Amino acid sequence: MKIAIGCDPNATEFKQELIPYIRELGHEVTDFGSDDPIYANTAIAVGEAVAGKTYDRGILICGTGIGVCIAANKVKGVSAALVNNIYQAQRAQLSNNANIMTLGAQVTGIELAKCLVKEYLGLTYNPNCRSAEKVVRISEYEKGVYRG
Repeated sequence: MKIAIGCDPNATEFKQELIPYIRELGHEVTDFGSDDPIYANTAIAVGEAVAGKTYDRGILICGTGIGVCIAANKVKGVSAALVNNIYQAQRAQLSNNANIMTLGAQVTGIELAKCLVKEYLGLTYNPNCRSAEKVVRISEYEKGVYRG
């Protein structure tokens, strides 16, 4: 898979440890940077690249993972999920079809982060799962199709 990754300046070292690990898992990784203190700019750039199908998935990192998650979710076509444990990493993909995962460098240890990334990137959404109607509803709302 082609993975877009980016972070704010506070998470640079964290991201630099994840990139070679993601490559070891067999994925192509493009670094969208970490110099911009306005994390929303990086989150939006990664979000647009993923929503535009230039990349298969994205990983965003800031101190808590919350800010980049909020920013990325403002991009049409993005479903970003803040992941803190293995179950969330699995369900982000299996139940929610999240195309971006976010992590908090100041609240998640690097070894746990590697486990989370491996789980998230190792799974594929099943459009026939029991959560499919929920995912469709979100997509319909985003497209302005659903009128309730």
